[in-house]
Amino acid sequence: MSKAQWRGATLLAPVPAVMVSCGSMEESNILTIAWTGIINSNPPKTYISIRPERYSYKTSLYNIIKKTGEFVINLTTSPLVKATDFCGVRSGRDFDKFEKMALTKEPAVQLGCPMIEESPVSLECRVTEIIPLGSHDMFLADILAVNVDEQYLDERGKLHLDKAQLISYAHGEYFELGKKLGSFGYTVRKKKKRARKKNVKK
Repeated sequence: MSKAQWRGATLLAPVPAVMVSCGSMEESNILTIAWTGIINSNPPKTYISIRPERYSYKTSLYNIIKKTGEFVINLTTSPLVKATDFCGVRSGRDFDKFEKMALTKEPAVQLGCPMIEESPVSLECRVTEIIPLGSHDMFLADILAVNVDEQYLDERGKLHLDKAQLISYAHGEYFELGKKLGSFGYTVRKKKKRARKKNVKK
């Protein structure tokens, strides 16, 4: 198999396409971000990277987060794909994105900014550090709380995100997550022994 060699670029895929909400219940904004992920388990930490020059007015998501030091990462789904795209290409200067996309503001538990009610999982985040990297500034944050739609919890409280129709982003396109191929550690997990059938004499 031969591979063409390109110069270094951001061609890591797929990545999450999340809607980040910030501000207050009265004045808020949403931005779709693909540059996000988990960077630590204990304490749970995440990040979002934002282009500063794209948001030059005072009510921008960038400036709101810089001022308040908090934001919510809202996971996205197939039913939310239109809102996900719109919030990534339109400015909050021109639209109330919650209203335009018929999204519902839901109060966060630990923060003053709103969550998106239609999202299956919302992560409440508090900024600990801002790192200028070049084209983007990285906002490192602690995950203070995770809010999960109860319809994806079974009777034992286990989360079934496979039922949420989550979407991802790859090379400029959105995709719904598909068939399950395995679970973490399945290649080394011991198989359960089948119970032997007892011979019953007639």
